[in-house]
Amino acid sequence: MKKLLTLLLAAALILSLTGLLTACDEGVSALSAKGRLRVATTTSLYDTGLWGYLEPKFEDKYDVELDVLYAGTGKALEWGTRGDVDAITVHDKARELTFVADGYGEQRVPFAYNYFLVVGPESDPAGIAGMSPEDAFKKLMSEGESNPDVKFVSRGDDSGTHSKEKSIWASAGYDYEDVRNSGGWYIEAGSGMGPTLVMADEKNAYTVSDMGTFLTYQSDLDLVPIVDEGDVLLNVYSVIVVKSTKYTEMANNLVEFLTSKEIQELIGDYGVDEYGLQLFTPCAGQDM
Repeated sequence: MKKLLTLLLAAALILSLTGLLTACDEGVSALSAKGRLRVATTTSLYDTGLWGYLEPKFEDKYDVELDVLYAGTGKALEWGTRGDVDAITVHDKARELTFVADGYGEQRVPFAYNYFLVVGPESDPAGIAGMSPEDAFKKLMSEGESNPDVKFVSRGDDSGTHSKEKSIWASAGYDYEDVRNSGGWYIEAGSGMGPTLVMADEKNAYTVSDMGTFLTYQSDLDLVPIVDEGDVLLNVYSVIVVKSTKYTEMANNLVEFLTSKEIQELIGDYGVDEYGLQLFTPCAGQDM
C-alpha cells in the first residue's frame, strides 16, 4: 500500500511539473509572438526625449517591445560587440566604421544630425567667443592654466561627445593626456550629457554639448553657446544592426523605420514647437 502511494505521488509530481513546463513554454511562446528588440542609444538621443517619442510608434507599427538602453557611445558599442543588444544608435563615425569593419555590425546608416556647441558662462572669462573651435581650445588651455576663473568640464566617459572633444584638442595641436593632466581647471565628470551640463553650470565652467541636449536643459542653466560654428562640430547619428542578433529582420525594421519619410519628418519637427529650433535634422540617404 505504501509503495502504491509513493508511485501515485510520483506520478502526480510528474504531471504537475509537466503542466508547469507547458505553462512556461506557452508564456515564452506568447512573449516570442510579441517579440522584443534591444537597442543601445546615446544619452543625447535619450535625454532629449526623442526615443521616448519614437519608441511607442515603433512598437505599435511592428508589434514588438522595444528595450532602449542608454549610455555613452563607447558603452553602446561595447554592448554591441558583446551581442548584448540587437542594434545601436550612436554618434562617433570613426568608431562606428571600425565596429562595422571588425565584423560586429552591418552597414552604418546615418539618420539625423545636429551640431556640437562649446557652451560656458555668459561672461566668457576665457574670451573665446567668435573663435574657431580649435582656436577656442588653444585659448582655453592657456587661460585655464593661468586664470582661476576659467574651468572646463569634460564628459570624461568615452562617449561620442567625449570623442568629439578629444578630436578638437587633437586638431588644436594637443595630446589629450597632456590636457587632462594639465591642472585643476580641467574636470572630468564621468557622466552623461545632462549631468555634465549641470556640473558645468554649477562650476561656472565651459563644456562641449550636443545642441539637442543643451536646448533641452537650457531653461535650467545659466550657460550660453560661446562657440557654435566650425566643420568639426558636425554631429551625425547613425543606426547599425548588430551582426550577432537573432532578430535581424526586426532590427532591419528599426533601420527602415528611422529612415522612412514619415519618421524623418517627425525627427525634423521634434522639439521645434517647444524650443523654436530643430533639435535634429533628418539626413537619411545622405553620405555623412
